Formats: sequence, structure tokens, C-alpha cells
Amino acid sequence: MKVLQVYNDLFRDIGPQKWWPISGMFRPPEFEVCVGAILTQNTSWKNVEKALQNLVGAGKTSPESIGSCPLPALEKLVRPSGFFRQKAGRLKEFSGFIISFDGDFYKSVTRDELLAIKGIGRETADSMLLYACNRPVFVVDAYTRRLFSRLGLIEGDEDYDKLRDMFEKSLPNNAGLYKEFHALIVEHEKRRRKKPDHRCLFISRRQYFQSN
Repeated sequence: MKVLQVYNDLFRDIGPQKWWPISGMFRPPEFEVCVGAILTQNTSWKNVEKALQNLVGAGKTSPESIGSCPLPALEKLVRPSGFFRQKAGRLKEFSGFIISFDGDFYKSVTRDELLAIKGIGRETADSMLLYACNRPVFVVDAYTRRLFSRLGLIEGDEDYDKLRDMFEKSLPNNAGLYKEFHALIVEHEKRRRKKPDHRCLFISRRQYFQSN
């Protein structure tokens, strides 16, 4: 179970991350995860935080308030996240989608329903299901592909769903573990990018963690 070994070593040497990072200012709090998942497409989290702060400052922290916000005003608020016109439109559409569930969105929404929304791909949908809906769905992102291909555990260009299935079959069916693992992968790769010679303590003791 090499995948689980990787998780255990990352957790031991980096420590708990307790993701998803949220301010607690949105209502419900899970809505902030969904907004962040849309805004983070093609940008850094630092830029997303600026946009989220703008939304909080303007009181646009619920599906209802975003849904009723004039599009030009919403575009201005989310501008720091880039592609602001596109993302503002998607936020309004998504807010209406949540409202249509009459309060039952986080318990009832399916992956297929999320994927049917324009602009929501598999990674974004799975991020919402895992972090907002607390479903045991493993999120495969660029950091995951980069790390595990470097370890020689995957090729790196596999189909998204094939990789997701591989991870889910290799790990206990536990949403909390999936959240922590994804966050640890992101943190490890960010540290490595900032300092190319960075190695977690366990790397020298694990053959599969040798860099190419």
C-alpha cells in the first residue's frame, strides 16, 4: 500500500493541515469552499483570498446575496482572481443552482449534477464534494500528478477518473483522510517549488521518494 505509506510519511513529517482554508464569514460556511473552488481555477490561492475578502467586505457571502448581485459589481469584487467576467457569471449561475436545492444542496447534490454546470470540471466538482459536502471523494490535481509521477507510482498523464479510482482503492474510505492527504500533497509540492532541494525527512528513507 505505497499510497498509504506516502500519506503516513507526509503526515508525520509535515503535520496536519486542517484544510480547506476558510474565513468562516460565509453562510453556510461550506459555501465559501464552493466559491473558492470556482475562483481558484487558473490562479493562485493568494489571489483567491483577495477576491474572497472583497466578497466578505461587500456582504456577498451567501448564494442569495451573490445571486442578486448585479453582474458588473460582482465582476469587480472577484477581479483579483483573474478571468473575472467568466468567474462572476459562473458564481451567479452556481448560486442559483444551490438555491434550487432548497437547503438540501450539500447532502443531495451529485457529481453528475455538478459536472453538468458550465465551468465546473472534475477537479472542481470533487473539491466541492470532499471539502464542502464531506464526501469521501479523492481530489486529483496537478500537485498530485507531479508528486506521484516523480515517485514512479504513476505515469502522470492518466485519465483523471482512473487516477481518482486508484487513490480511492488504495486508501480507507474516509473523507477526513482524503482532505488531509490532498492538503499535505499541496503543501509538500509548494515547499519543494520554493526550495528545489527541499526534501521531507522521510524521503531519504523511502526509495519511492527519490526525485528524478
